[in-house]
Amino acid sequence: MKMKKFAGNRSHFMLCIAMLGLGTQAFAQVKKTSTTSVVYKNASAPVDARVKDLLKRMTLEEKVGQLCTLLGWEMYDKKGDSVGVSDKFKSVMSKRYIGSFWATLRADPWTQKTLVTGLSPKQAAIATNALQKYMMENTRLGIPLLLAEECPHGHMAIGTTVFSTSIGQASTWDPALIQEMAGAIAKEARVQGAHIGYGPVLDLVREPRWSRLEETYGEDPYLISQMGISMVKGFQGNSIGSGSNVISTLKHFTAYGSPEGGHNGGIALTGLRDLYSSYLPPFQAAVKAGALSIMASYNSIDGIPCSSNSFLLKDVLVKQWGFSGFSVSDLGGIPGVRSTHHIAATMEEAATLAINAGLDADLGGEAYGDALIKAVNNKKVTMTTLDTAVAHVLRLKFTMGLFENPYVDVDVAEKTVGTAANRALSKRVAAESIVLMKNENGLLPLQKTIKNLAVIGPNADNIYNQLGDYTAPQPQEKIVTVLEGIKAKVSADTKVTYVKGCAIRDTAHANISAAVAAAQQADAVVIVLGGSSARDFETTFQSTGAAEVKAAEVAVSDMESGEGYDRVSLDLMGLQSRLLESIVATGKPVVLVLIEGRPLNINWAAKNVPAIVNAWYPGQEGGNAVADVLFGDYNPAGRLPVSIPKSVGQLPVYYNYKSAARHDYVEMDAKPLYSFGHGLSYASFEYKDLHSDVQATGNNLKVTVSFKLKNTSTVAGDEVAQLYIRDDASSVVTAVKQLKKFQRVHLAPGEQKEIKFELSPDDLRLLNVDMKWVVEPGTFTMMIGASSEDIRLNGKFEVKQQVACKY
Repeated sequence: MKMKKFAGNRSHFMLCIAMLGLGTQAFAQVKKTSTTSVVYKNASAPVDARVKDLLKRMTLEEKVGQLCTLLGWEMYDKKGDSVGVSDKFKSVMSKRYIGSFWATLRADPWTQKTLVTGLSPKQAAIATNALQKYMMENTRLGIPLLLAEECPHGHMAIGTTVFSTSIGQASTWDPALIQEMAGAIAKEARVQGAHIGYGPVLDLVREPRWSRLEETYGEDPYLISQMGISMVKGFQGNSIGSGSNVISTLKHFTAYGSPEGGHNGGIALTGLRDLYSSYLPPFQAAVKAGALSIMASYNSIDGIPCSSNSFLLKDVLVKQWGFSGFSVSDLGGIPGVRSTHHIAATMEEAATLAINAGLDADLGGEAYGDALIKAVNNKKVTMTTLDTAVAHVLRLKFTMGLFENPYVDVDVAEKTVGTAANRALSKRVAAESIVLMKNENGLLPLQKTIKNLAVIGPNADNIYNQLGDYTAPQPQEKIVTVLEGIKAKVSADTKVTYVKGCAIRDTAHANISAAVAAAQQADAVVIVLGGSSARDFETTFQSTGAAEVKAAEVAVSDMESGEGYDRVSLDLMGLQSRLLESIVATGKPVVLVLIEGRPLNINWAAKNVPAIVNAWYPGQEGGNAVADVLFGDYNPAGRLPVSIPKSVGQLPVYYNYKSAARHDYVEMDAKPLYSFGHGLSYASFEYKDLHSDVQATGNNLKVTVSFKLKNTSTVAGDEVAQLYIRDDASSVVTAVKQLKKFQRVHLAPGEQKEIKFELSPDDLRLLNVDMKWVVEPGTFTMMIGASSEDIRLNGKFEVKQQVACKY
């Protein structure tokens, strides 16, 4: 402890001396009760008053430090079971007064944290407590840290629960389930000392060659919005100060998911009306749901990088939507204003552009350091602008109660993370996410008493290939593969023969002949193909964490998806197509299971394979969930959140395209192979008795759409009823159809339910020629069905007068 830091503050100094003999909990209580004369330390004072008081006490350097979020995994030292702060952490704090760290508990090949060198949940809690203790005891103002962690499909740390990736979550079409999942993720992160969960990813995607489709909720703004709302509510709960919830950081603001050419971080080609109508609604819905943080994306829109875009960060986010949280760059996003977009000549200029545009925090801390200090001193950035950004960060620290209780209970962390209940929840999410694409002649479900079953393929028994990107190292016994799930499901008399056959990409070590031999001896074949986002310690990474794709690799990894792995085609890679064709040629009944992060070309399979199941990346219980579907213990009801094209030449291909001339190509038609919303069931359902009722008074408008849904089979199951709307004649070009409501409904055999959907003005509005949101008078077509193409009921209703809407 440096004595000079406490000169002139005898009470603070004596408190720290007394604290040396106390535990962390006792110290927290002492601070809470004996420092209330200082406003910012007074827990009973209003948050805004505490923020204002603290800002007055801070130096320029301390303020800038609060806006820097550094990489955190080097900030602790682990020696055996002992964990403490690292010398690097102490050095950083003595020079830069950092206010936040990112990925402190992250473990993966990029961070070089393994199951051995990384932290268990208990050790993670000890580590974060040590970091906070240092801040409270050894810094001038005792400002606690905000610790942000990656949480898209589970907290990206050792020992946590791994859920289906986001594209699978969206395939559930079950917002309530996703909210429950998000709550579990938040609690696992928070009890280890994290405060912010990065997620959800709300990027609307129209470019499946793009490497990060697996992280998204697909191509539809309404479905993405509902999933985003669920994640925000699950993460943040009723109070971010609960000790079980985290702040939700929305990613990536905005139009990041449809880059030109599929290049990650590439420019977005979108007009202002489409930006408002397609790309921004999910973010607006999540902000309305209470999201407290948002991340600017790497790309530019119409020549302006999102990291320095005042229209997005000030006009839209704050003025139009009333956002009151804090914004943060993506990793290296502010330096990218200079190095990637070339609209700034120096780092000082890049920092100036970003903070003046309204970007509060710098992930990576490369720009908001000396460069921002210099910009303030050179009067390029006002102190008011700086204070506004710092206040956004401090306000959340006070609201979370971190000044009074910066620590977590180590014993709670050990007992709470990776529980049996969360494992069961992971299985539920995986099961609900599985999409039955094809089931010719009722091949599925298979009989558990089958005598001989061949399980073939590179994704049948590879734990990391079914987990997706942003996943920490896993012990082998924690993950259930498809092969293991099948073996646990079939009878003791069933012979299960497994042959890998080939790799995802590598072509040098295939054994297709052995796979064919196994298939010839089997009564049926389950072949598991697709892709992989599995990172390994041989892959090299950029400073942002994106993988570097090399033209020639000595050993070809399976990885063909995940951040940085953009594709030029969507074909199955390596020898997978040859393997599939060889297996089908045996004449045996074949079930194709796809484990993948993006829609892949399955044209041949769609014509020649009788049963196709898409599990995306289903998480740690994926094998059990797939086996439940294959053998009929779970009736699948997943629906596609994204269209599956026949060819990259069709791209972009999405269901809700704007009204325009669309015709077939020379080589093929213009329709996707499988459309948005598609998914089959072992049950059958009947839709009937469509009715609508329009109630309008002034600007109050409510349209009620009702119909009856009946299970006409002898099997219980879920149906996802979908309502699409078309504005029949509008002042601007609108979509040929647009999803407005959906409901996942469970029905017993023969059971019938009446389904009601209520439409508000926001569901029917458009952005007119004057850039005003209105519902225009006229007729609307309503389409009810099982997918965007499988429409069972059609009808119309009329709105007789214009209704004005808000942004």
